[in-house]
Amino acid sequence: MQYKIVEVPPEPLSQLEQLGSKAKFWFRAADGALTLFKEGYPGSGEHWAEKVACEVARGLGLPHAEYELAMFNGRVGVVSPMFVPDDGRLIHGNELLAKVVPEYEERKRFRASQHTLTRVVAVLRTPRIGTPLGWVRPPEVTNAVGVFLGYLLLDALIGNQDRHHENWGLIKLPEGGLTLAPTFDHASSLGRNETDALRIERLTTKDAGRNVTSYVCRAKSGLYKSQTSNVPMTTLDAFAEGASLSAAAANYWLDRLRQLSLVTLEEIVRRVPLDVMSKPAGDFAIAIMQANRKRLLGSE
Repeated sequence: MQYKIVEVPPEPLSQLEQLGSKAKFWFRAADGALTLFKEGYPGSGEHWAEKVACEVARGLGLPHAEYELAMFNGRVGVVSPMFVPDDGRLIHGNELLAKVVPEYEERKRFRASQHTLTRVVAVLRTPRIGTPLGWVRPPEVTNAVGVFLGYLLLDALIGNQDRHHENWGLIKLPEGGLTLAPTFDHASSLGRNETDALRIERLTTKDAGRNVTSYVCRAKSGLYKSQTSNVPMTTLDAFAEGASLSAAAANYWLDRLRQLSLVTLEEIVRRVPLDVMSKPAGDFAIAIMQANRKRLLGSE
């Protein structure tokens, strides 16, 4: 069964906030839920990448923002219900790190080498930070750091290159408590920005330097190993680095990945309508996850 496509009313019931451009806005859905519409720029694949990543996160058992494919005034995108409770607040990673790291460049979006995995883990290890709201914590995942390792495994599996310091955070609850936010914003993944011609070439080439395995090895995280690093870690290295800090949680997420079969990953992709995601784009996304699953699980 194909994924549904939500029709956003031509005049949303209650547009509340404009975020940077007309490509994003909050509105009240028919059920009253505060919901974000986020446009996928033409030809970018952002909308289907977000939906596929959402379903992969679900398959792994990760706490995640919900996304559905959507249409607004002829523009394609996704809708996502607000995951912050009423009177709560989402505190992004850059704001958190600016409070503990002297002269942290809070507004720097690219090449933010101060955004190191060590610093993120130090923040998340604060004892009063709970695991995400409504998520049933398994015994192997004892704290927010263990959950964040699952986010890093997801990044490595789908090739998400956008785990920058505004793409993770904490939720401040109305009563003052803090919890890790669910994982969100995964549109820069699954080779969504490539052309079909390049996808077909990489899927069919016999050149080891141009194939899918070579392609996935280049995926960079938004996290750095140290402040003096010139480039961010790869998505696989970021997970491996995190795994060295919390082996039990890392092994739990790897076990979840073992249970998520290649057949299931392919089914997740194939449910995207072909007029939303081309056949080569689907083939390439599946191949990316197959290659990364093998890299994460080793020779299994």
